[in-house]
Amino acid sequence: MTAPAEGRVQCCIAGGGPAGMMLGFLLARAGVRTLVLEKHGDFRRDFRGDTVHPSTLRIVDELGLLDAFLERPHRKLEVIGGWFGSKHVQLGDFRGLPKRYAFIAMMPQWEFLDFIADHARELPTFTLRMRAEATGLVEEDGRVVGVRGKAEDGEFVVRADCTVACDGRHSTLRAAAGLAVEDLGAPIDVLWFRVARDPAATDSSLARIAAGHFVVTIASRRCSGGACGRPRRRKQRSWRSRTTSSSP
Repeated sequence: MTAPAEGRVQCCIAGGGPAGMMLGFLLARAGVRTLVLEKHGDFRRDFRGDTVHPSTLRIVDELGLLDAFLERPHRKLEVIGGWFGSKHVQLGDFRGLPKRYAFIAMMPQWEFLDFIADHARELPTFTLRMRAEATGLVEEDGRVVGVRGKAEDGEFVVRADCTVACDGRHSTLRAAAGLAVEDLGAPIDVLWFRVARDPAATDSSLARIAAGHFVVTIASRRCSGGACGRPRRRKQRSWRSRTTSSSP
């Protein structure tokens, strides 16, 4: 069953992450009729991108939204550093930038996405459809002319003058378009986990590096529904030993 609710738009964006949401907002703000498709029902999941850098804060400021943005829960990092063995090294100092964005805002990504979505929805040219997953492309005469997708009420087709794939590193639309990916490989394995943190702590270190391994620490408020893997029981002792040796 096809749900033709969207009809035709000027731009259809698959994926409601930071790139998709910001692009959708900027296009709609410029008067382009834009539809963003997001397969999840909300943005409240654990992400790795919980840092909003000064360059992004400046853009938000230029859009006239910085004061409202900083009303969202966040923590400011004006300087950042890292531990190399027992030696602490300052890696960055943002205090020389204009005061309004002279820091990194440590903010859960869902707060950023909710903020952009709330302001984008105020624009008559913007539509965000949640629980709508792009599954393929519509092609005519060798051109991409839209997106196929599925939602709770069935399959649908969106015809668009411009189609943008912002659906992640394993992009369905990129594969459908036959765009090749150059896989450079990963020389390290990454384990993503959470630990308790003293909210009164002032340590701004983002990295703790030891011989053969390192720990990156991002202080952030997490959603209760987030998923974090647990190391297998037989490997926990080794994992804990290596982690604490890098980040005592």
